[in-house]
Amino acid sequence: MPPAEALDPADVAAVGAQLGRPARDLIAVASRCPCGLPDVVATAPRLADGTPFPTFFYVTCPRLNSAISTLESEGLMAQMQQRLAQEPDTAAAYRRAHEAYLQARRAHGE
Repeated sequence: MPPAEALDPADVAAVGAQLGRPARDLIAVASRCPCGLPDVVATAPRLADGTPFPTFFYVTCPRLNSAISTLESEGLMAQMQQRLAQEPDTAAAYRRAHEAYLQARRAHGE
């Protein structure tokens, strides 16, 4: 993830509108959709009240969330699990990506 930029109040408001509730403990906009709005945010590993928040990269865009849900309902995760079991290069790339995710998350707490 690139270095965190200061959160723009307009982005925080947009995320709140996407979620239908106030956004909590945002760290950064991790990705933007082509229209320029946030579609994925990075969220603190612990909320301000100390509650663990397990999802570091959180999808906020309803269209992206719907597209992901469609792929999952069509069995993509099972297909990917099969590929990870059968393709050593894919499995190694997945492990590297997972380690990078953990490192990015740890940079903001446990």
